[in-house]
Amino acid sequence: MSAPTPTLHRRKKATNLSVDDSLLQTAKRLNLNLSQVFEAGLIEAIRRCQREEWLQQNRAALDAYNEHVEKHGVFSDRLRSF
Repeated sequence: MSAPTPTLHRRKKATNLSVDDSLLQTAKRLNLNLSQVFEAGLIEAIRRCQREEWLQQNRAALDAYNEHVEKHGVFSDRLRSF
């Protein structure tokens, strides 16, 4: 479930993007590296989507486990002294 992380050795591919002009001007004024900002944001968006996808795919199992724990507790309940 891990998304790729940017590295110096990763192959890059040129692409065209449309950006709000005022955002672009502010980014230039702040000397932001747009490629790095884009990659960081894309990585985060991919992680969020993958997490949501995983939760959807595993919802039935998670619900079943939670129901089991509600009814029977967890294995360590009998072993804990606190």
